[in-house]
Amino acid sequence: MIELREVKTKKDEKEFLRFPLALYRGSPYYVPGFYADDKDDWDERKNPALRDAEARRFLAFKDGETVGRIAAILSHAANRKWGERRMRFTCVDFIDDEEVSSALFGAVEAFARERGCEAVHGPLGFSDLDREGMLVEGFDQRSLFYTNYNAPYYSVHLERLGYRKSVDWVELRILRPEEDDRSLKLLARLAERTRKKHGVHVLNAKHNRDFKPYIERAFTLVNLAYGGLYGTVPLTEAQIRRYAAKFVPLIDPDFACVVLDETGELIGFGATAPNLSGAMRRTGGKLFPFGWIPLLRDMRAPEQLDLLLIAVHPDWQGRGINAVIIDHVFANAWRRGLKCAETGP
Repeated sequence: MIELREVKTKKDEKEFLRFPLALYRGSPYYVPGFYADDKDDWDERKNPALRDAEARRFLAFKDGETVGRIAAILSHAANRKWGERRMRFTCVDFIDDEEVSSALFGAVEAFARERGCEAVHGPLGFSDLDREGMLVEGFDQRSLFYTNYNAPYYSVHLERLGYRKSVDWVELRILRPEEDDRSLKLLARLAERTRKKHGVHVLNAKHNRDFKPYIERAFTLVNLAYGGLYGTVPLTEAQIRRYAAKFVPLIDPDFACVVLDETGELIGFGATAPNLSGAMRRTGGKLFPFGWIPLLRDMRAPEQLDLLLIAVHPDWQGRGINAVIIDHVFANAWRRGLKCAETGP
């Protein structure tokens, strides 16, 4: 018999956040996100997206043990944008037990019917910058701190419940080429040609604080550049400020690039970060009291880059601006001896 309980108390909230850590304890592939950020996502005082959304979280218990979790998000912003009446599901984890997965999704579907929705889809968060998607292959690869990891049986359960794949997101690993690699030289020439032809230049940043005046403009650019992508929701000014505060501490000037036109207007940017998967696994995603130590160590001497975001203003797409961004980041990554990069989904 499965007991299903909506998360209402602090104890339940803690269990909701803790469950995937317990489920994947010992797995070399699962990487938690930042615990504090995951907690704040469900706090109306700290997550501006909740001003235009309704959300519920559920826990499943069997014989007194936690065996699953799921959350439902009714994003009014997404439904307005796409002209749909859909409920999103997210933060879904469960043991390999059909009774458990059926109860969890049954709770989300009941909430969807209650709110007059026509369909349920996910995993999707409040915005495209939250963790989203479900693995259908690559189970033997370590996830990133901002991507979902799940066991192979998840998709089997969903298909038995009547869910079907809607879209493919692909994540790639880019290996470091040799210094004399032909593609590297071609990239550098294309970037130089673009700079001269269009009079654009890269912000000369020495510290992450140098990016601060451009961060909010960068996320505004994301709204423009990502508008047509599956499941995206426009970020509000309040959301932009929240994500800016989360991303700025991760920025290393060597691994980020802001491209400006002749008037100083932001027309493109790329944001990457040193891979933090090892530190996040060791600390369980908690920075305090001592989790910041391995995190800082990995940021100072990374072997891999995680590619977070890249965006080019629609008026400048197709003119080689992306080559300027990639050449800048890659040249520094090569100089600092990084071995590879992961694109994210």
